[in-house]
Amino acid sequence: MSKTLTTAALALATIASATASAAFAAEFDDYARVLRVTPQIEQVNYPQQECHTEYVPVQRQQQRGIGGSIVGGVAGGLLGNQVGGGSGRAVATAAGAIAGAIVGDRVENSSAGTFTEQQPVRQCRQVDNWQTRNNGYAVTYEYHGHTYTSMLPYDPGERLRVRVSVAPRM
Repeated sequence: MSKTLTTAALALATIASATASAAFAAEFDDYARVLRVTPQIEQVNYPQQECHTEYVPVQRQQQRGIGGSIVGGVAGGLLGNQVGGGSGRAVATAAGAIAGAIVGDRVENSSAGTFTEQQPVRQCRQVDNWQTRNNGYAVTYEYHGHTYTSMLPYDPGERLRVRVSVAPRM
């Protein structure tokens, strides 16, 4: 017998054997009795950011104004101009302008300096947020005197539909 013929005969025998085995295999659905259902629970952390606003005292330096000096100098100069005569009038005008500028500056900037104000500051922190999650059910069931356990995504109740496959042992 040639090598090609032997290989072909062997392949044909294998196919025939598989077909014969498949002809004897049977599959059907049946029901098994559920013995126990255990939810598969896990704790999962979903951290979250928790924020709030705090008010913090902050000291600031107030800007000095020049408007009071200008108005006071003009007013002092006008008043000084009303006093005296001749060359004394010019001296009185200058002295009145200087005195008026000093008084006007002190009046405008009497409260100048440092002051405290409240500034909002946002404070945040990470906090744990634990949640319970169901990952399915461990189902223990009995079928024809044998006990099995499988993980299922649902609770099957009192009965579980099972796929039964029967084939002869070779």
